[in-house]
Amino acid sequence: MIIGGFQKFSLLDYPDQISAIVFTQGCNFRCSYCHNKELLEKEPSNSTIDPQEIWDFLNKRWKQIDAVVITGGEPTIQPDLIEFMQKIKALGFLVKLDTNGSNPEVIEEIIKLKLADYIAMDIKAPLEKYQDITNSGIDTEKIEKSINLIKNSGIKYEFRTTILKTQLSKDDILQIKDLANGARLWFLQKYIPSKNLSNNSQNELNYSNDEFETLLKSIKTSVLECFIR
Repeated sequence: MIIGGFQKFSLLDYPDQISAIVFTQGCNFRCSYCHNKELLEKEPSNSTIDPQEIWDFLNKRWKQIDAVVITGGEPTIQPDLIEFMQKIKALGFLVKLDTNGSNPEVIEEIIKLKLADYIAMDIKAPLEKYQDITNSGIDTEKIEKSINLIKNSGIKYEFRTTILKTQLSKDDILQIKDLANGARLWFLQKYIPSKNLSNNSQNELNYSNDEFETLLKSIKTSVLECFIR
């Protein structure tokens, strides 16, 4: 595992659990709004973390945290992700996986081996806009397969979509609703701009609260729960 960061304590990243967060290095998407750009390149840098540091921490703190969140970057491009998750589970921790859904074969194996207790998948866009939004050559059939695998997995999960007004129209969001149809939980995430943007620029990039509420009313007919965050 190439690990680009490690956060020892979080109350936010795993619902209702105290967690530590492992940030894997490398991602196969290049979304313009990414807030972890330092994790995009897969090649190790001077700032990568020795996995032994994580094992030492987890062995000492197993009574003080409940779970480990594996995020990125994109964890499923790591060739030894399965082994890494097996070691965490063997220590008795819950595991949450954050993924962009680009590798359904890995997700399927994780579900089969019961290595994840919670999966959060980003649904970036309607399928026809996926390559533009992610700046990648992603095969969108893989995205559809991952969505269906997760929906039918029997484990806790959420889908989430970052809403950037200049990239996703209201019609686009309603098309994503069709992809998430029947899901238990979907979050619409307001875009958080960089700090150097003016307030006016920030407002131009996000839908208004009223617009979000109107979208929610349309979406709630297709998913069990949908929230703005």
